[in-house]
Amino acid sequence: MSQPINIARYCLLVLPLLLVSGCKTQPPKLLNPQVTGYNHTSAAINWFKVNGDGGPNLGPHQGGGKFTCCTTVPRQWQPGMKATVEWEKDPEPFSSVNWPQPMFSEAWNNQAEAHRAQYTRHQVTVEIPRYEDVGSMNVHFLPCDQVLVAVNGVLPGYPGYPHNDVINALNMEEPEKCPKP
Repeated sequence: MSQPINIARYCLLVLPLLLVSGCKTQPPKLLNPQVTGYNHTSAAINWFKVNGDGGPNLGPHQGGGKFTCCTTVPRQWQPGMKATVEWEKDPEPFSSVNWPQPMFSEAWNNQAEAHRAQYTRHQVTVEIPRYEDVGSMNVHFLPCDQVLVAVNGVLPGYPGYPHNDVINALNMEEPEKCPKP
């Protein structure tokens, strides 16, 4: 009679160990990096999205604005990876300081509404450069509505960042004429 109890006890002790040792934890295939924006232009970026995930607003010539959440990328880079970036741009973000109407008066509100009508919306799909380590999803807004992205764990300006040749300054001037896409 004691033998069945010992076998049952043995099974109860050994079975969980076998289950745990047989299941090795695999790293996730997808990661969720934080979205960071860099605005290299004189316009304001009112909002932006990367693959449908939101990013922060960015004032003119500002960088490092982080959104509280993230987007999704594979742990390992794959050839042909792309990101779709959508954004709203205010071409004259400081124009309200010159409006003669009293702030928040009916005339001022009308002027603000007319100003908002000048906002433009854009969308572009860009290549994601090769990365080894996932860092922030960095989005660079350049003159002429050009966008660059990077996901690697290297910060802009440091060796190994894929766009250091283009993004060495946040204060880029809009050319008189933009090249046609």
